Amino acid sequence: MEKGAGVITEGIESVPEGTVTTPRGFLAGAAKAGVRSDWDKLDVGLVYSEAPCVAAGVYTRNALKGASLLVSMEHLEKGSAQAIVVNAGCANCSVGERGIEDAIKMAQLTGTKFGIDPHEVVVASTGVIGTFLPMDRIRRGIETIGVSADGGMDFARAIMTTDTRPKHVAVRANGWSMGGVVKGVGMIHPNMATMLCFVTADAAVTQPFLAGALKDAVDDSFNMIDIDSDTSPDDTVVVMANGLAGGEPIDQGHADANSFRAALRLVCTDLAKQMVADAEGATKTIEARVEGAATREDARKAAREIVMSLGVKTAVYGQDPNWGRIISAVGNSGAAMKEETTALYLSGPDGKEVCLYSGGVPQAYDPEAAKACLAPREVRMRVTMGLGEASATAWGSDLTEDYVRLNSLYTT
Repeated sequence: MEKGAGVITEGIESVPEGTVTTPRGFLAGAAKAGVRSDWDKLDVGLVYSEAPCVAAGVYTRNALKGASLLVSMEHLEKGSAQAIVVNAGCANCSVGERGIEDAIKMAQLTGTKFGIDPHEVVVASTGVIGTFLPMDRIRRGIETIGVSADGGMDFARAIMTTDTRPKHVAVRANGWSMGGVVKGVGMIHPNMATMLCFVTADAAVTQPFLAGALKDAVDDSFNMIDIDSDTSPDDTVVVMANGLAGGEPIDQGHADANSFRAALRLVCTDLAKQMVADAEGATKTIEARVEGAATREDARKAAREIVMSLGVKTAVYGQDPNWGRIISAVGNSGAAMKEETTALYLSGPDGKEVCLYSGGVPQAYDPEAAKACLAPREVRMRVTMGLGEASATAWGSDLTEDYVRLNSLYTT
């Protein structure tokens, strides 16, 4: 989805250059605290709401969880939050009890700064596992950060690690706004990704509705992307809504319920696709659409398996229309499949499709036309299963030599 493209779905408009401070009452800022080894970059960020928020989170499924995440999970159990503090450069993971103590101290410092209960602070850390937080630097960073309605972009930059650009989006609908930022371009897998995502809204919503809407949005976005089949200990998606737009709180029976759900799904999907587009070492984004599956879960399995396949990733990188790798990935996904009802199509730069496989046999096609389908920055493929009505879309990146180079030197 292109930011600034105007109306992106019925009743929902994009906000050009929007971020987490687009909704009313949200302020943000960042500092160069020296947590990162490259000290000239922003690496500590704050988001603050001028009014209390209902909040919800979705977290990594990795059994290994970072200390900052464990503290945030406890804080968010009550369904509310008013501030976020994030550091980049250190994951605060696998460092024992000190990690918990440091995360609690970050919440306390942030609570003191804004005059709120530290339990209303979400804490997040991202970076190298097994290193201690430099709390003296983080303390100075938190104390010196000035938050403002113009600070959303600085916050988006402060949470980056190997990202090459900040990732942000905002939308507006029915008198309320929603904004989001995300980081993560490596260790990305459909079980949540190595990512931190923060979404803000000024709509009034009930907490149970917000939690349900977030889970559904994450399932259709962040849980449908892959870069390298790894997940991290710190994956977090948090949404906060402060209600400053006014009106009755949105719940399942509210007239705005569908619009809010759609907006949250759009924000999460846009941010997820931005992550894949900025994947470590990547040159292309892969979109895999599976249609006609027997069940929705089968469609999801097949689509995810395509974008996870190392064979598919490398074939796309080399612009090799080796369609057998795609069909094999579908068969390996665990989804119900019959060769005689399955077909595979690549989308060309002009939008026309090239059918490579159908009815259990290869199709006659122009090899150059098929190769041309793999040349654009965004490569699209479609598989029809012929077994039902369910569909799903997943997004992934190609795999290049640069990915190996970047990750072979990550800590050195």
